[in-house]
Amino acid sequence: MLDLKFIRDNAETVKQAVSNKNAAADVDRILALDEAKRTKQYEFDQVRAQQKIKSKEIGSRKKQGLEVESVMEEVSAMAEAIKQLGAELGEITNELDALLLTVPNLPQEDVPVGGEENNAFIREWCDKREFAFEPREHQEICGDTLDFKRGAKITGSGFPLYRGNAALLERALINYFLDKHVLKHGYTEMKPPFIVNRKTMTGTGQLPKLEEDMYRIETEDFFLIPTAEVPVTNFHAEEILGENDLPVKYCAYTPCFRREAGSYGKETRGLHRVHQFNKVELVQLTCPEDSAEALESITASAEAIVQELRLHYRVMKLATGDLSFASAITYDIEVWAPGAKRYLEVSSISNFKDFQARRASIRYRRNDDNKVDFVHTLNGSGLATPRIFVAVVETWQNEDGSITVPPCLRPYLQNRERLEF
Repeated sequence: MLDLKFIRDNAETVKQAVSNKNAAADVDRILALDEAKRTKQYEFDQVRAQQKIKSKEIGSRKKQGLEVESVMEEVSAMAEAIKQLGAELGEITNELDALLLTVPNLPQEDVPVGGEENNAFIREWCDKREFAFEPREHQEICGDTLDFKRGAKITGSGFPLYRGNAALLERALINYFLDKHVLKHGYTEMKPPFIVNRKTMTGTGQLPKLEEDMYRIETEDFFLIPTAEVPVTNFHAEEILGENDLPVKYCAYTPCFRREAGSYGKETRGLHRVHQFNKVELVQLTCPEDSAEALESITASAEAIVQELRLHYRVMKLATGDLSFASAITYDIEVWAPGAKRYLEVSSISNFKDFQARRASIRYRRNDDNKVDFVHTLNGSGLATPRIFVAVVETWQNEDGSITVPPCLRPYLQNRERLEF
C-alpha cells in the first residue's frame, strides 16, 4: 500500500506508475475522496468541540439556577449532526480505503518501461547442452510416472500426479533446496499453514486484485495459499521488531495453489503450467537501506542452486508491465529446457520495499532515534519445482530414456547416478 500523503504529494508520478503497470486504480477519485474526508473530518471535529462547550454550559447554568432547556436542545441537535457526519465520514473512509488497495506499488526508477518484450537481459550462465540425438520433452521421458490423466480423474486438469521415480525426484529436489538454503545460505526453515484468511492475503497484495486466481473456501472465507510468501511474510504482521532483529531470513516448503483464471491460451502441456505445485520460498525482512543488497543476496542463493544442477539459465529484469502488483523490482531466473526448446521461469525474486509492510503493519524500531518505521519485504522462489523438474529431466536426459542424476542430487536419490522412469 502506498502512503496516502505520498499519493497526494506525487499524484502524477503515481498515475504514471499505474499506467506503466497496466493497473486500473482511479487516482483522481482517491484524491477527491481524500479531500472530502479531510473536509468532513474538520466539520465533525468542529461540531463535536462545540457540543462539549455547550454541554459544560448546561452544568454551569444549572448551578446558577438559569434556564437550560434551549441549550439542551442545541446539544441534542449537535448530537444528531455528529451522528450524521460520522456516518458520512465512515462511508467516505470505507470507499477511500478500498480504492487505496487498488493502487499498485511504484516500479523502481531503473525498471524498464513496457511489457514482457521490454524485459532487460542481465546475465546468463554456462552454455546450452549439445545433444547427439533429438532431445525429448519431459512428459515423453517420464511416461506415466507423471500421470496427468489420473490426476485429472482425481481432481481436474492441472493437478499432476507423480509416482515412482518421478515422485522420488520431486522429493529430492525439495529436500535439496531446503538443505541448501538452511545449511548454506543462513535461512530459518518454517512450516506454515497452507490455508490463510482474507486479511493475510490482503497483507501481501494478492487481494483484492487477484481474487479470481485464488482457490477460496467460501464457508470460512479462507484461501489456499498461492505461495509460501503469504503466510511467511505475515508471520510478523502487526508487530514491531527491533533493528537488531533484522534482517529476518525465512524459507519454507509448501504446495502452492493457483486457479490462474487469466492464463487461457498459455502453455499448459506437461508441467509447464499447473494449478498445484511445490515450491521452496525465500523471504527476507530488512531495514530500508539494506533491501537492495538483500535482493541481490536472494537472487544469488537461487542462482547457486541452478548452477549446482548445471542448468543453462539467464537472469532478466522485468519491465513495468510484467511486474506483479506489489513488486517494485523483480528478477526472473529462466532455465533452458532443451526438449521444449524454450526458457522457463523457475524463480521470481522481488523487492516490495514498504508496500507489503504497510498493508500488514510490519515495523521496526530504529536504534539511533528509537522511531518506528516500516520494514522492507522481499521474497523469491528458491526454487519452484515443476519447471526445474522439466529442465533437469530434459537437460540430463540420455538417448535410452534414462537421465543422469546431477551430482548435487545424488545424496537425495540413494546415490544413484542414473534414474529411469
